Amino acid sequence: MLNIYKLGTKECDEFLGKLSKRAQSPEKWVIDTVNEILDNVRLNGDKAVLEYTEKFDKVSLTPQTLEMSKADLEKAAQGVDRDLYATMEKAAANIRKYHEKQLRKTFFMDEDKDKTIGMRITPMRRAGIYVPGGSAAYPSSVLMNCIPAKVAGVKEIIMTTPLRDGKIPAPVAAAALISGVDRVFLCGGAQAVAALAYGTQTIPQVDVIAGPGNVFVATAKRLVYGTVDIDMIAGPSEVLVVADKNANPSYIAADLLSQAEHDALASSVLVTDSEDLANKVAFEIEKQLASLERTDIAGKSIDNFGAAIVCENMDLAFEMANAIAPEHLEVLTCDPMADLDKVRNAGSIFLGEYSPEPLGDYFAGTNHVLPTNGTARFASPLSVDTFIKKSGVIFYSRQGLTDYKDDIVRFAESEGLTAHANSIKVRFKS
Repeated sequence: MLNIYKLGTKECDEFLGKLSKRAQSPEKWVIDTVNEILDNVRLNGDKAVLEYTEKFDKVSLTPQTLEMSKADLEKAAQGVDRDLYATMEKAAANIRKYHEKQLRKTFFMDEDKDKTIGMRITPMRRAGIYVPGGSAAYPSSVLMNCIPAKVAGVKEIIMTTPLRDGKIPAPVAAAALISGVDRVFLCGGAQAVAALAYGTQTIPQVDVIAGPGNVFVATAKRLVYGTVDIDMIAGPSEVLVVADKNANPSYIAADLLSQAEHDALASSVLVTDSEDLANKVAFEIEKQLASLERTDIAGKSIDNFGAAIVCENMDLAFEMANAIAPEHLEVLTCDPMADLDKVRNAGSIFLGEYSPEPLGDYFAGTNHVLPTNGTARFASPLSVDTFIKKSGVIFYSRQGLTDYKDDIVRFAESEGLTAHANSIKVRFKS
């Protein structure tokens, strides 16, 4: 049942506190377990990866069968319904077009012949994309992670994914082909993250790891950061809908449930100035919930982390939304485009009643790998920038340095760094 709170009440504050605690740091035993796996893979390479794959995934592989051949990938992809394959190709085109707009260019500021500074953009050499196994296949995540890397100019994209019943799901295989994955390795869990981070005899080391996973995968990504880059540490999914009294309660209920079915820890929140709307949405949720396949999961999510927060006015509603800083934010108001300026913190923003959150999950082209649990205050979605590096470039001629040598020496000596100052002085000793 959807909880209804008035902003500023003790009950509302307690609910908001519970929301922020959903993505707690992993327990010590999880960290210890993952550290042991990381150390083992770093020291023993393929041997450790294969042992963990047999232990956790119940699959016996060899170094020769750890990598999936291109022919086998193409064969696996043939199991996809032709209409679904065509849909994925359309989605991929949208994702590619959107991310191409994000491309940055190397630039130089040519002040004169004696001095030039600039920024050089370099794609990462190799990216690792983690694709989870588990009970459901998510080819959309393959597209969302791989295509930006391709657009960025990454030379080699490595995908790791565990076998499920002796194979990888056909939609995942198809998405890998569509998005241009170069190599596929059949392992998962923290051991796959370790293999990507450190490299093994068979799996090459990457420069960045992206992709979702369970608590062990997320913990492994957190612990290898610094050896490699990572996209982000994502928590449970979330949607927040800001709606005025004119919004359609049936649409809102459906959109809240679309996130609730992800996970019992997913949060689905309505913020509105209308208590009447909140009650209608609560009724619609109960009505629609009964017809869903994942009723149990969605029901638990709504009971524990679902709410309608009623504010005195819509300005307060937007303030509340910015404070929560949700992963997905829907704006269902009379003029959502005009209200866009009121939004400061959100991973992805959906404007109007015909822009529901699943549009972004699958098809529109914006990325669905988004900051969660309030991190949209400072973090951004996965993008082309996840897969590039920026380097400053400086060129000064002798004359160019002559013009400013005294300033640089003065600055260095003010900080007590006489060797820095000497690095300038030595070039002008007669």
